[in-house]
Amino acid sequence: MYNSCMANFSAMFQALRDASDPVRAEGQKRFFKTGPGQYGEGDKFLGVTVPQTRALAKHFAAQAEPADVERLLKSPWHEARLLGVLILVEQFEKAPDESARKRIFDFYTAHLVCCNNWDLIDLSCYKIIGAYLYNKKDRSLLRRLACSADLWQQRAAVVSTMYMVKRGDFGLTLELAEKFCTHPHDLMHKACGWLLREVGKKDKAVLCAFLDRHAAHMPRTMLRYSVERLSLAHKKKYMGK
Repeated sequence: MYNSCMANFSAMFQALRDASDPVRAEGQKRFFKTGPGQYGEGDKFLGVTVPQTRALAKHFAAQAEPADVERLLKSPWHEARLLGVLILVEQFEKAPDESARKRIFDFYTAHLVCCNNWDLIDLSCYKIIGAYLYNKKDRSLLRRLACSADLWQQRAAVVSTMYMVKRGDFGLTLELAEKFCTHPHDLMHKACGWLLREVGKKDKAVLCAFLDRHAAHMPRTMLRYSVERLSLAHKKKYMGK
């Protein structure tokens, strides 16, 4: 087992190396679209699974220092960046007070540019950004991210609202889903459809009201994701638009 007293960059990266699998890494490069012109172009993989990376994050989180987490986040290796954000999630969820939570929130948002693929965003942003902003009146950060030219920051804006949706707060999710109805990238269509589906799991009437207004001009993928848990009759109604 890894030495719990050693949570510096070298120890954490070596732990990833120990769990690596070159065959799996080749599959990950295809799955995360790393070819020329694709959204993950040039990304590098070690072949470490998400459960393995989660286990390492839990192991190292208590001792990991910001400087070493920053090196993980700036690594060219995908799993190193994932380990970095998962450590921040662990630290945020175990933070002793609001001051500590704010430090982690500020650190995470300052390094959000390092979250340059959908899994890095989806596994961390709502657990840090969404959780921190939930009880705050000012959610302008999410609207600024939504207006960014960067695909991943746009996705972070939408996915961060998951924390609110799970607690019955749908307003910003619906606002951003409407905004992104004209977005050109299917990764945003999937993200918005996913969050709309989550809204429907909490309150079907709210989702149906949104679809009544927007289904006719929603991207097909967004619409298909959003109606997945509705009845066959509702699916036919909205997909028929």
